[in-house]
Amino acid sequence: MNTKRFNKIKKVLSKRQPDLTVLVDNVHKAHNLAAIARSCDAVGIQEVYAVALNKEAEITQKTSGGVKKWVKLTQFKSSENAVLNLKEKGFHIVSAHLTDKSIDYRDINYTEKTAVVVGAELYGVSPAAQKLSDDFIYIPMHGMTQSLNVSVACALILFEAERQRKIAGLYDKIRLDKNNFSRALFELTYPDIAEFCKNKKISYPEIDTKTGVLLEDFKTGKYF
Repeated sequence: MNTKRFNKIKKVLSKRQPDLTVLVDNVHKAHNLAAIARSCDAVGIQEVYAVALNKEAEITQKTSGGVKKWVKLTQFKSSENAVLNLKEKGFHIVSAHLTDKSIDYRDINYTEKTAVVVGAELYGVSPAAQKLSDDFIYIPMHGMTQSLNVSVACALILFEAERQRKIAGLYDKIRLDKNNFSRALFELTYPDIAEFCKNKKISYPEIDTKTGVLLEDFKTGKYF
């Protein structure tokens, strides 16, 4: 393990925001999916949710531009089930959709546990997700166009969330609990070994948290 890379992984995990996420509601264009996933990673989102009503809307390793390695993806076949799952976890549901109740996207308090919902390019957030949303937001437009590309809009919203959270000091300390941090650190450092252990249903080998070096010989003992 390259120590420089290992320290980079630790630094990234130390900035992760487990109480901020995005629900991609049936967005089906590959370049938009990839851009949204990269924006999520950039602001420290640990897990992204997606509704895929058809194969085109699924986020794959190819469409996400490789960022799927760094951000966990949870997919649903139903917008309703996805939003209800987030609500059960305590997320405040904020849909980027223009309604008579929509407020400026900068007027939301993103330091709270927040899930931002972005919808398909032509149709916006689905009726099912709208029905379950707590707030609606819009991005003010001063030109002839009525809306931004979904990936651009998502990036603007997420970096407003990043701005608020940075001011609040939420990037100044590790937000992941100890177990989740350790598990993520191993999985990102040794993805192949992690996959092997998952398949065998055995615990991960220990690693030196300063250098990333394995403290157990993976080729012997309980791993085979």
